[in-house]
Amino acid sequence: MTAEDKTTSASHLAFNRLIREESPTADCNRFAVERCEIGNLRARAPTPYAPAVPSDPARRVLLGFIGQACFTAATSGVAPKTSLAAGLKEEWVAQPGTDRISGCQNFYGRHQSSIVTAQPLAAIVASFDVLAGSRDELTALMKWLTVATAALMAVMMDSLSMTVAFGASMFDTRFGLATQCPKHLVTMNAFPNDALDNDRCHGDLLIQFNVDTAETNNQALQAVLKDFPDGLSLRWRQDRFLLPQTAGAQRRDASRNLLGFKDGTSNLDANSPYLLNRMVWVGNTSGEPGWTHGGTYQAVRIIRTLVERWNVIPLHEQENIIGRDKAEGAPLGMAHERDVPDYLGDPDGRGVPLLAHIRRVNPSDPGSTDSLILRRGYTYSNGLTKAGELDVGLLFTAFQSDLERGFIAVQTRLNGEPLERHIKPDGGGYFFALPGVESTRDHFARVLLETDA
Repeated sequence: MTAEDKTTSASHLAFNRLIREESPTADCNRFAVERCEIGNLRARAPTPYAPAVPSDPARRVLLGFIGQACFTAATSGVAPKTSLAAGLKEEWVAQPGTDRISGCQNFYGRHQSSIVTAQPLAAIVASFDVLAGSRDELTALMKWLTVATAALMAVMMDSLSMTVAFGASMFDTRFGLATQCPKHLVTMNAFPNDALDNDRCHGDLLIQFNVDTAETNNQALQAVLKDFPDGLSLRWRQDRFLLPQTAGAQRRDASRNLLGFKDGTSNLDANSPYLLNRMVWVGNTSGEPGWTHGGTYQAVRIIRTLVERWNVIPLHEQENIIGRDKAEGAPLGMAHERDVPDYLGDPDGRGVPLLAHIRRVNPSDPGSTDSLILRRGYTYSNGLTKAGELDVGLLFTAFQSDLERGFIAVQTRLNGEPLERHIKPDGGGYFFALPGVESTRDHFARVLLETDA
C-alpha cells in the first residue's frame, strides 16, 4: 500500500468515525452523506462535493468551497469558519476574468440581516418541498443549508443576501413540530379577488435570494439545487426586479411599479430599531413559542397586473384609484411625496377619495396603528398568458411580528377597492422567517429542532 493509499484509508476511517459520533442516528448519517455527496467514500480520497464543472472559473471555486464546507458540517456539525470564507474571497478575486467583489452581507446575528438590508435591484423567491423523512434528517438538512447560505453570502459578488423561512406545512405530523408552530402561521386562504394557482402557492421552505444582478441570484439558486438534490424539491419560483429608473440611491426609497405610480412611499423605516422591535421582530412578550424570538412572519403575494386594462384608463381616474399624483407621487391635493394626508380633516374624501388605495391601506385611525408592515415590492414579467395577455405584475413581500395584525388586516381593508378591477393575485403564501444564526456553532432552526416533540 502506498503512502497515498494509507492516507486515503485513514481519512475514510476518520470521516466515518466522526459521522457516527456527531450524528444522532444511522439514518441521519446516511441522509447527510447522500445529500451533499461529499467525501465520495467509494473514491480514492474524500474530496469535496464537485458537480459537473462549470465553465466559469469563479463558479468552480464557489461550488468547490460549498462542498468543502459541507464536509466540515458533516464532520463537526458547525457552520464554516470565517477564515475559510476569507480564503475563498481571495481565490475568487484572483480568478481571471471575474469582477471584483463589491462586498458581502453579514450572515451571523440575532436576526437574518437580509430582511432589513437596502432593497437590491433583483431577487428570486423560491419555494421548496422538503423531502426529509424524519426530524434527524431535517436537522441534518438545516445544518447543511446553514453552511451553504453562509458560504454563498460570504463569497458571491454584489452583496448577495438570503432569507430562509418555514411554511405552515413544516409543522404537520412529519417532524413532530406541530406544538411549536408559530401561533399565527397558517396556509394562505384566498381573498375575494384572488385566483390562487396551487402550483404557485405555499411550500415547506422558502428561500429568498437578493442581489443587484439576476445572474448572481440564479447562480446562488443553482448552487442550492445542486447541493441538495435529494433534500429539497423546487415547488415554484418567481424572479423579480426593480424598474431601471429605480437604480442608484432611489432603490432605497420608493420605486415605480407597472401601474406607473411610486410604490412603498409610506413604508416602515427599516433603520429604526424601535419600529423593527415593535412591528417586525417576534419578541419574548408575544406569546409565541420561544424558538421564534428574533424571527418574523413573511407574507408573499404574486399579484398580476392587468396592464392592458389599466393603460386605457384616463389619468385622473388612475390617480383617484391610487390616491396619489402620478408624476410627483404626492397624495392628491398635496405638493410632495412625503406629505401626510389629513384624513380626519377630510371625512368626505374631497382630497384623497375614501376608496383610494393609499387611504384603505393606512386610514391613519386608531384601528390601523398596529398594522404597519415592512414592505418589499418588485416587478415581475413571465411573458404571456395562454390568452395572449401580458403576464406581469407585482411580487409583494411583507414582514411583520403578527401576521393577523399586519398583512391580513391590511389586505382585509383592501377587499372591494376599485384597484381590484386591474389586478389579480394568483400566488404566494405565508411563511415564518427563521431567527438568525448567531455563531458558527449555531444553525437554522436549531432551538426548534432541539425542542422535545
